[in-house]
Amino acid sequence: MKSSTFKLSEFFFIFILIPVSFTVPYALWIKLGVGLIGFIYIIYVLLKVEKEPFKVAPHLYWKLFWIQTLVKLIIIICLTTLFVWITNKEGFFNVLLNKPKLWLVILFIYSVFSVYPQELVYRTFFFKRYEPMFKNKHQLIFLNAIVFSLGHIFLKNTLVIILTFLGGLLFAFTFKKTKSTIMVSIEHAIYGCWLFTVGMGAMLGFPA
Repeated sequence: MKSSTFKLSEFFFIFILIPVSFTVPYALWIKLGVGLIGFIYIIYVLLKVEKEPFKVAPHLYWKLFWIQTLVKLIIIICLTTLFVWITNKEGFFNVLLNKPKLWLVILFIYSVFSVYPQELVYRTFFFKRYEPMFKNKHQLIFLNAIVFSLGHIFLKNTLVIILTFLGGLLFAFTFKKTKSTIMVSIEHAIYGCWLFTVGMGAMLGFPA
């Protein structure tokens, strides 16, 4: 399971074939089953094959992490607020203002049951399995952003593909530097929760 040939086949099935297959109309329960089997396989490989310890980043990274995340969040807030105000004023902070309980529930479910599994797959597993195969780490990060974007292709929205590619770059850089699933999950959750809050939830597949 550690040979380059096996890893390339694994990469193709997990990060290309399965996401693309989700764009094809077939039974939802089959898609959910395929996704679950794939996730179980990834956890098995991380724990039994790669023996990944799921460590938390050292204390020295956290102060810098919060500063950098805050700066990036401010930029994201400015850009997305302007975007929603121009393109969809009716949706501007709509869920927060009109359905605050739903807003809280969705933020919790999204952060725990969507963000963390995504980061296990697209950062922890991806880097653990394929980083040794790359001499150029910038190429690795670019590829990670591409497959992360491809993982959202089932939403069939061009803007989502662009946003997830840019987000993939940010998360890949964070994980490459810290090797912390928790840290990159926090960053991912902060940005995603903001997008839902400001009024971009429907576009990103959030229930509203």
